[in-house]
Amino acid sequence: MQISEAESTVMDVLWRQHPLSADDVVQALAESRHWQEPTIKTLLNRLLNKGAIAAEKDGRRYLYTPVLERGDWLIDESEGLLDRLFGGRVAPLVAHFSEHRKLSGEDIAELRKLLREIDDGSR
Repeated sequence: MQISEAESTVMDVLWRQHPLSADDVVQALAESRHWQEPTIKTLLNRLLNKGAIAAEKDGRRYLYTPVLERGDWLIDESEGLLDRLFGGRVAPLVAHFSEHRKLSGEDIAELRKLLREIDDGSR
């Protein structure tokens, strides 16, 4: 399922808390994104049509809940990024970031820890 960057922003709100009404989502995004209500409602409708969210009638309003799991979306997005930009390989991605963005000492320590866990078979 293809989710645009704007749609993923709406999904983030629903992944953090659900079910939410359209007004709740508008309120959550209006300040941080400066999006107007019609824009947010259009994004909700797109997500609904894609099957990424479900809507349940609650009186005169609808409550929205994610159907698409965040973890599943992250896997698809990260694999798509690796495939498109780095031939499906992780090492060139890490090399790219090390060459073009300084990796912090914390980043390097986390990468070393991850590699040790992979070597030890604990991942």
